[in-house]
Amino acid sequence: MARFSSMSINTKFNLIMSCLLIVLFISASFLIYQRQRNLILKVAVDNARNIARQIIETRDYISSVEHGEAAHNYALVPQVVATQIAARMTRDTKFYVRQVSLRYRNPGNRPDEYETEQLQRFSGRVVRENYRVVQSEGGDAFRYMQSMVAEKSCLACHGSYDNAPLFIRQRFPRGHYSYDYKLGEVIGAVSVTVPMAELYRDIGTNLKLDLAYRGVVFFIIIAIMAALVRRIIIHPVRMLSESISNVTRTDTFTPLPRTSDDEIGKLIAAFNDMMDELGRKRAQSRESEQRYREFIEVARSAVITFMTDGKIVITNQKAEELIGATRLELLGENIYDFFLEGERLKVEVNAFLEEIRKGRRPAATTFHVVRSADGGEHRVEVGLSATQTDQQPMITAILHNGEQR
Repeated sequence: MARFSSMSINTKFNLIMSCLLIVLFISASFLIYQRQRNLILKVAVDNARNIARQIIETRDYISSVEHGEAAHNYALVPQVVATQIAARMTRDTKFYVRQVSLRYRNPGNRPDEYETEQLQRFSGRVVRENYRVVQSEGGDAFRYMQSMVAEKSCLACHGSYDNAPLFIRQRFPRGHYSYDYKLGEVIGAVSVTVPMAELYRDIGTNLKLDLAYRGVVFFIIIAIMAALVRRIIIHPVRMLSESISNVTRTDTFTPLPRTSDDEIGKLIAAFNDMMDELGRKRAQSRESEQRYREFIEVARSAVITFMTDGKIVITNQKAEELIGATRLELLGENIYDFFLEGERLKVEVNAFLEEIRKGRRPAATTFHVVRSADGGEHRVEVGLSATQTDQQPMITAILHNGEQR
């Protein structure tokens, strides 16, 4: 967290937007995958349903128009015709189609575990179709089944043994379970199988294209947003920061350009106004200080201005003569060091300031002895006054009628 807080705004923005882009990509990938999967499964269901419907219609049609031709050509048996047509329809596709039945005649129509379960569900129910993804040793597969019911034409071969054609009775003796179907009874189903790997291959292709498209769009959006943020927010804030640093270093200020009326523009305008006001106050302060210096220079008494800790900040010529040191030598020195009873003066100054804080006007004239640099002593009357600055009070001591001892 500390490392993040020390980064620049531009770096933070790029990092946050990059994380957001990654999250959006992951979310988009998941949503796109789910959508593509649902779409492909829907297409697979529609295609499987159409294939099954065509096979059933073909079988029913052959059953209705066949009049003994199958006895001379077994390939014209409706079930055989439908099986061959299914093979031809799905030859170059990923669909594997066959007819299955619980009471099959052709061993190739024997149902597997899933098909047996669905045929049992179809029997005696209104359910006509079922589909789902099934796990197997060869991998997941999409399974679809649509039931076939016995039509009147179907009962010619699958009704009673005595009414079946001779070539059927010769192949399937009395008592075979493929006889004795009733009109409308489920006689079997069309089973369609598609390996999920084939369907997922289409998902992968579509997903890559979709993600590539979205990635380009996201990148363009992020780039545009980054450029706008840099221009609208980061650049003005950086300019403001550099201006503040420049004022701190050089005590000079150049008004910043205001390019907008939004919050950033108002901040820059407020900063310009603040610096203008500070400039006016600084000029007034310098002018006031200059006038004060000119005033104390013509004073007949020694004048020393110092801070609450005793550090001298302003003196006049009379004070230099009284103490016997130049102005540069006095600046920064402690005023109490030049008094014979410096500690007593300090107590008096603190008491004077305390009275002022309480809103009173204290009598601030006392007598002290000043020690000059050459060892001489001067008895003076000390008058105190105080002014408030931005940081702390400044005290001015006026030393009257110096008398050498």
